[in-house]
Amino acid sequence: MIVIVGYAVSMGCIFGVYIVHGGNIGVILHALPFELITIFGGALGAFAVNNQPKVLKATMKLIPQAVKGSKYTKARYLELMALLYDILQKARKEGLMAIEKDVEDPHSSEIFKKYATVGSDHHVVEFMTDYLRMMVSGNLNAHEIESLMDSEIDTHHSEAHAPIAAIARLAGALPAFGIVAAVLGVVNTMGSVGQPPAVLGGMIASALVGTFLGILLAYGVVEPLGGLLEQKTEDSAKELQCIKTTLLASMQGYNPSTAIEFGRKVLFSTERPTFIELESYVRGKK
Repeated sequence: MIVIVGYAVSMGCIFGVYIVHGGNIGVILHALPFELITIFGGALGAFAVNNQPKVLKATMKLIPQAVKGSKYTKARYLELMALLYDILQKARKEGLMAIEKDVEDPHSSEIFKKYATVGSDHHVVEFMTDYLRMMVSGNLNAHEIESLMDSEIDTHHSEAHAPIAAIARLAGALPAFGIVAAVLGVVNTMGSVGQPPAVLGGMIASALVGTFLGILLAYGVVEPLGGLLEQKTEDSAKELQCIKTTLLASMQGYNPSTAIEFGRKVLFSTERPTFIELESYVRGKK
């Protein structure tokens, strides 16, 4: 909702002030369809050439998330850390082999079923079970697993930022395509020099709308969208870091209560539950 409100305020102020100061909105509306086709058509065509199909698909999938609220809330993190606590507590009491079935088939695991939100998230479950499986096998030490985790998180970061970088490049290109539309308008005007001054003035005004729209779309629409999506992507990486920190703390010999405290500390302060909140939640889930 805040995204829609933000765009409405931005456009309302820009066009509202223009109209209040006596601007002829009709000139802009008349040129708008043609200029938009020129600018967006050229930009989207170049966008398709500039990105691999997997990045194009990821971008189309990512954009709708801008209008949705973030799923990375305090409630989700409480559930995540309670899940980690339960599975590490089971391993501590019954031995690592006791969680083998939970790791191999998390969808049938009572522990994962208990936490429906994070337990149904494919990326969270896969990341968690992959490294729990390594812990069960006992073939790798904490430093080796940490290195693997860092590599996977880096890969996740690169993949997640590819569509954001593509959107940023699109924002940077829009002013240039606005200039292209304006130049074409000027060329068209120069070909009609014999027309009356009023007609030529209208044609020049229509040409300048191209430059205006290119800059407006770049810095008023696309670039803010890219910035918002980048912030949402950082939230998703933070969840993996929480899992990583908790599992490594467990491998280093800390009990489950202390291990999830390590994980809690890496979360952003705006979503991080307090120690008391986490302790109460974990106790309530026993």
